[in-house]
Amino acid sequence: MTERALGKSGLSIRPFVLGGNVFGMTADQKASFAILDRFVERGGGMIDTADVYSAWMPGHKGGESETMMGHWLKASGARDKVLVATKVGMMPGGLKPDRIREAVQGSLDRLGVDVIDLYFAHKDDPDVPLGEVLGAFAELVDAGTVRAIGASNYSAGRLGEALRTADELGLPRFTVVQPELNLLDRAQYEGALQTLCIDEGLGVITYFSLASGYLSGKYRSADDLGKSPRGARAKAYLEGKGPAVLAVMDRIADETGATLSQIALAWVAAQPGVTAPIASATSVAQLDEILASEALVLTAEQLSALNDAGRG
Repeated sequence: MTERALGKSGLSIRPFVLGGNVFGMTADQKASFAILDRFVERGGGMIDTADVYSAWMPGHKGGESETMMGHWLKASGARDKVLVATKVGMMPGGLKPDRIREAVQGSLDRLGVDVIDLYFAHKDDPDVPLGEVLGAFAELVDAGTVRAIGASNYSAGRLGEALRTADELGLPRFTVVQPELNLLDRAQYEGALQTLCIDEGLGVITYFSLASGYLSGKYRSADDLGKSPRGARAKAYLEGKGPAVLAVMDRIADETGATLSQIALAWVAAQPGVTAPIASATSVAQLDEILASEALVLTAEQLSALNDAGRG
């Protein structure tokens, strides 16, 4: 599979990033290790996690995903075969410089690595001047503990301001962006942010690429919502454009033999400016299914039909 340059980060990846949010949450150690082993076996490149995963679960405090990945990296000896992306900013303290310094050390320790390949500001922190945020990230880059930095959940206006601030102060730029994007949730990326990413040559990896599992076809009615812990999130898609999008995807599935998950991920990967979608798996079989999206090329007519249905 041909790799794509991840913007100007100096990194390159396949058009698929494995989401690590499930590790230590809905995937226990046995399942997590099996998925990660299979990902490496299949030539997968980047795994995305965050220090906050999965603090929202009862009894969890954050760092569970990174800890699980760290155990696997040590057991497998596969550090040189994968790129690791993680994030800071969702936990108390936000993006205050001292919090960033503390958080990166915590992530390094949990992951058991000397360097993080891609370190994201998980969300904008308007209470901290951008120069201070970027200055803290610059320290990490200069120290060699972080290779490249990125921004997740930033508006086009704030991202543009961050890029200008970096240039004015001679600080490292955000080179990768992580927005929400799927067939049903397009407002965060499409428009000004997409244009900025393309114009500035930023890498883009997208989250919620399967709309919390709705675009897999798993949730066709309210009766299906109890199938997994993510079912509650999928409830909103049952109304509005959701059924119409699934109908078009069902037609394309008949034409191509692809699964709905593969179609949803292939659509994301085909969007202008996008480097790769992120998707997670809770079993090896599910991973094999979604990895096959890399080889699916949708026709212009199919992409147009999906676009029209998603816009309603």
